[in-house]
Amino acid sequence: MSRKGLVEDLVAANHILYKEGVVDGFGHVSVRDEKAPDRFLLAKSIAPATVRPADIMEFGLDGEPLNARGRKPYLERYIHSEIYRSRPDVVAIVHSHSPALIPFGITGTSLKPVFHMSGFLGSNTPIFEIRETGGPATDMLISSRKLGAALAKCLGSAAFALMRGHGAVAVGGTLKQTVYRAVYAEVNAKLQAEAMRLGSNVTYLNEQEAAHAARTNDTVVDRPWGLWKSRVSR
Repeated sequence: MSRKGLVEDLVAANHILYKEGVVDGFGHVSVRDEKAPDRFLLAKSIAPATVRPADIMEFGLDGEPLNARGRKPYLERYIHSEIYRSRPDVVAIVHSHSPALIPFGITGTSLKPVFHMSGFLGSNTPIFEIRETGGPATDMLISSRKLGAALAKCLGSAAFALMRGHGAVAVGGTLKQTVYRAVYAEVNAKLQAEAMRLGSNVTYLNEQEAAHAARTNDTVVDRPWGLWKSRVSR
């Protein structure tokens, strides 16, 4: 894909995540530069719904902008840089404060896949505890490489992780896949909470079901992406 096409898709991803209720005035999405894997693209520090092509900045894997031109970067760009550094397989990252997900990071109730669309969650969603690295008095933000590296370590090889009292991070091998995961993690959280209100005997996908469902869904991510992109392009 050309740089122009990559930028256009990243702009669309910002708008889609807002339209689908994953981000609001806060949150961000990035994509690795496929022609220069040691760089990634991320908007300047503005609300995702307002992102335009001119707002897209280029960053190195140290989290520092390469072409700032007076544009202010997100404080939490180190979420992106450190995950890209530790996970060569990751091509895109979404960080959000999705409201339905927050309770699963603070209550001891595990986020688990309740339907086939969320098989990527697997059997154990990691939860990042910032106190373990930043101590008891942080502002909860991943505002340094040290904290970003700790988050990346917690994520490990998973596709998704919760951040206690903060939000979540989704990663994937393509931008479309990562947006899909961010959207359906929020959907799963709502469904799981509703199922738990109906009764304590919730049947979750087992590990094999989750893995098979995730592989199948990865072959059809163009379908929801096309729908979502058409909505924000009108």
